[in-house]
Amino acid sequence: MDFELTAEQRLIRDQIRQLCADFGDEYWREKDANHEFAWEFFETFAEDGWCGVTIPEEYGGHGYGVQEAALIQQEIARSGAAMAGTSITSHHVFSAAPLVEYGDEAHKKRYLPDIAAGDVMVCTGVTEPNAGTDTSRIETFAERDGDDYVVTGQKIWTSKAQEADVIMLLARTAEATPDDRFGGLSLFFTEFDRDDDALDVSEIPKAGRGASDSNEVWFDGYRIPVEDRIGEEGKGFRYLLTFANSERISIAANAVGIGQAALQKAADYARQREVFGNAIGSYQAISHPLADSWSKLQQDELMVRKAAWKYDNGDDAGAEANAAKLRASEDAIEACERAVRAHGGMGYAKEYDVERYWRESMINVIAPVSNEMVKNFIAQHELDLPRSY
Repeated sequence: MDFELTAEQRLIRDQIRQLCADFGDEYWREKDANHEFAWEFFETFAEDGWCGVTIPEEYGGHGYGVQEAALIQQEIARSGAAMAGTSITSHHVFSAAPLVEYGDEAHKKRYLPDIAAGDVMVCTGVTEPNAGTDTSRIETFAERDGDDYVVTGQKIWTSKAQEADVIMLLARTAEATPDDRFGGLSLFFTEFDRDDDALDVSEIPKAGRGASDSNEVWFDGYRIPVEDRIGEEGKGFRYLLTFANSERISIAANAVGIGQAALQKAADYARQREVFGNAIGSYQAISHPLADSWSKLQQDELMVRKAAWKYDNGDDAGAEANAAKLRASEDAIEACERAVRAHGGMGYAKEYDVERYWRESMINVIAPVSNEMVKNFIAQHELDLPRSY
């Protein structure tokens, strides 16, 4: 593979940088402090046509691959938007993927053009409080009732549920069996009507991503039309698993972008701040950790590109996607911490933004799957070690 960006990819990167230039650190700092959804940013992103990055052209999208989607996410994070910005935009790329791949034609036409146009907000309901990483323990149940499914249960950490118009939902339509723990799980792409009494949404206060809400969602007899099920009943987890690697690649790209933003802030400060008559960047206690983090993030960026290239070319990208997610997320936290340290006491001040990057980088080590589970995957599948869970 060629690690150089194509001319079209460079154009995409430049256009995203121009878009993000109008939404700098001050904008995201204010949104974070006030816990306000960044509608202005999202609407500009949508008006410029980026909500349909991976949606096929026949439904109003661009038809790009994970390489381009990851590049966009990295540049948004790098602009200072961090995870708040990418959380607002990434679900339109990746939550729609199962519908693109496995939905029937009528289902696609019902939702994909509006998603590509940015006319609807998408959220995802997979995680549950009693299941966590073990998706086989999902309890939310969708019982068939004529032409509808009636959904009862709870989801947690559902991003953008305060604004969403549609949801990609994973729910049980049959109990699991000893021979197939993931059987009986079905996937839906359907309306998300907060005015329905059978639906309740409650925001979760959290450390970072103040500009993008995370929520608990309760379903109490919420009705979903049968035609809003994706593919066959009981195969939802298998459909979802198809796109797990693309999500890990996206998270890795986000992490690289946040780390790069933090390093740039630290280097700028280290050139200007003088102590004992010299710029602090001249002291190796400051410069060496930043140089070390720069080199790590360079390597991580190449890992992301390799994983995305393999994914788009139909190769098995599991090891590369997991390794990129593991390394980039850990290296980004380290880079953000080093940026805070380089600022000294001012690193703890909100006006310098590195504390916000630091807070937002933490989510990448625990979501969408923890780095401990990533290490389990690598140990089992790449080192042929016994399964430990």
